[in-house]
Amino acid sequence: MSDNFAFDRSRDAGPGEVVEIAPLVRRVIAPNASPFTFTGSASYLVGRGKIAVVDAGPDHAAHRAAILEAVGSETITHVVSTHTHLDHTGGAAILAAEVGAPLVGCSAHRAFRASLDGEGDPLEAGADGRYRPDQALADGDAIAGPGWTLVAVETPGHTANHLAFALPETSALFSGDHVMSWSTTVVAPPDGAMAPYVASLRKLIARDEEVYFPGHGPMLRNARQFSRHLLGHRLMREQAIRGRLALGARTIPELVAELYRGLDPRLSRAAGLSVFAHLEDLVARGEAATDGPARIDGVYRA
Repeated sequence: MSDNFAFDRSRDAGPGEVVEIAPLVRRVIAPNASPFTFTGSASYLVGRGKIAVVDAGPDHAAHRAAILEAVGSETITHVVSTHTHLDHTGGAAILAAEVGAPLVGCSAHRAFRASLDGEGDPLEAGADGRYRPDQALADGDAIAGPGWTLVAVETPGHTANHLAFALPETSALFSGDHVMSWSTTVVAPPDGAMAPYVASLRKLIARDEEVYFPGHGPMLRNARQFSRHLLGHRLMREQAIRGRLALGARTIPELVAELYRGLDPRLSRAAGLSVFAHLEDLVARGEAATDGPARIDGVYRA
């Protein structure tokens, strides 16, 4: 990795505080800080007068109250969702119903493949199976209000239905959980998949936006360079996994112990899932082997 690759774990606001981070964009952070969500999920208010809310956040009454207080006498015309994890959509339908706005954005939750016996929800009840949008957007679809436009950019990987949203008026992009300033993204099969994640990274790198507003953590400047570093990190992680298999590592716990030295124990499951996503991809490409389908508890070899 380059020495210039560094995460931004600064904290510029607490839960419920409204921060104007760009001329068309205000941010409100939910009170759900954790090792997976950093300071909390970010909800964004886009525009003035008639506005869109991007990612309503978890089902938390205080967070919805903070959003509505920030909106004041303005009108929410759209409640927009990037992807169906409960920390992003748990409160979306409730907020949309309260303000009488349509729920738009990503489609209903779906996985990249069927679950194997014993897999369950990889993120421990993280998937929002109840989410149903009034309008599901596809790549290139747009919604608009006075002085703002949100254009859907399909970015599968973290989830199969993940969307980013370009804001062409400011040459910026709401990146959801696909690219975040504070951490790498968890890619957890079967809801997540590594090959689409890497392809979506390449897709964003090929675009023009240099500023990202992520689902967690501070605003990201020099976003394309940062995304190139993320891509390099994923490719180096894949190379390291192949190397460890060649040296005799066989299970995901062995690989996590060797590749994530000093890891916060609370994140060991997430690390194992990302290693699993790499292994699943390597097996599909014939660059690693296992007996039967790739599994989280499988035995692997070079």
